[in-house]
Amino acid sequence: MKHSAVEPEPESASTLCGEALPALRCFAADIALYGEELGLVGPRELDRLWTRHILNSALLARLIGAGTLADVGSGAGFPGLVVAIMRPDVSCTLIEPLGRRATWLEDESKRLGLGNVTVLNQRAEDAVGQAQYDYVTARAVSALKTLIPLVVPLVRPGGELVLMKGQRVDQEIRDAASVLVRNGLQDPRVQVTGLEYGTEETRVFRARVAEQA
Repeated sequence: MKHSAVEPEPESASTLCGEALPALRCFAADIALYGEELGLVGPRELDRLWTRHILNSALLARLIGAGTLADVGSGAGFPGLVVAIMRPDVSCTLIEPLGRRATWLEDESKRLGLGNVTVLNQRAEDAVGQAQYDYVTARAVSALKTLIPLVVPLVRPGGELVLMKGQRVDQEIRDAASVLVRNGLQDPRVQVTGLEYGTEETRVFRARVAEQA
């Protein structure tokens, strides 16, 4: 099979990823090898694999503390597997409904020797009630007004949503105003990161889930 060209590793990768860089290089090589065949990434995504996907996910890994994280709709492992590589102090649960992708996540976490990964081959709503997490993330899943009701039940009281969003995030927040209130979210804000590491700008919607009275 002919593979598309993979983006060369950017200079910013060393600054951003530090000690995790060798493992992330292995991950990038595996995505390049299996990604198109398994339908993990489109052929046009390989030429921006580092900047659009790996470094984008690595930025999120630097925004959270130690603890537990659930990644909803983990797909190829963005951001969940990247967070697991970057942050051995974070126990990462990757929630992926598509069986083929869930199998990839299991296999890749073993290839990379990651002991802090659990894969659930489920939809987010079916994972509710099994556990609650300090952080819940999702990337390219759906608009906030749809996504928030799905993911808030996975967050422990006092825990935080850290959702990766695009340039329309401010409009999404306006559209979801009543949903934020109804789901008890506090201090909703957008954190912009990336430029300080010399890579593309990334927007993360953050909000804390209210403590139970």
